[in-house]
Amino acid sequence: MGKIFCLMGKSSSGKDTIYKRLMEDSALGLKRIVPYTTRPIREGEQEGVEYHFVNEEKLAFLQSEEKVVEVRAYDTVHGVWKYFTVCDDQMDLEKEFYAVIGTLESWRGMCGYFGRDVMVPVYIEVEDGLRLERALLRERCQAAPKYTELCRRFLADAEDFSEENLKKEGIAVRFQNVDFEKCYNEIKIFIQKEKTV
Repeated sequence: MGKIFCLMGKSSSGKDTIYKRLMEDSALGLKRIVPYTTRPIREGEQEGVEYHFVNEEKLAFLQSEEKVVEVRAYDTVHGVWKYFTVCDDQMDLEKEFYAVIGTLESWRGMCGYFGRDVMVPVYIEVEDGLRLERALLRERCQAAPKYTELCRRFLADAEDFSEENLKKEGIAVRFQNVDFEKCYNEIKIFIQKEKTV
């Protein structure tokens, strides 16, 4: 039986970079679950890599087909953006192991859909000051920086990933992403062990 490794953490904790490296690591043999969103594509992102970028009509169609595992809506300064996970016909949990980037809300939805025995949390942490520096640096590189949205996400993360919420979801194992290589290697070893359990 396969498992789904769900990478979680506050914004700018390095989830995307670690996820990309995990997917490139042939020794792990992880398959990709690309999440969907209705938000606009950011500079440097590619359709089908970070997300599938869709409109509300496509979301409604997928819901009518009962393929949406979970959906979250965020009221941003640019309007309501939705993020969701789709169980497509290519998934085969009998044979394969998967990785996805998620939030605690998506984690709960996927646990409800697939079962907790299939889901494995990979929680990545970075000290808030360093995380804010990284977020600001990344936003400055955008053609049209959205600093207000950066601040909204930063504050929302403190509430979403509170110690109380992490405890409630049973997320005890954490990976500190101060030194990227060290953090990545710890996560790789963790995944390798989980694949044998």
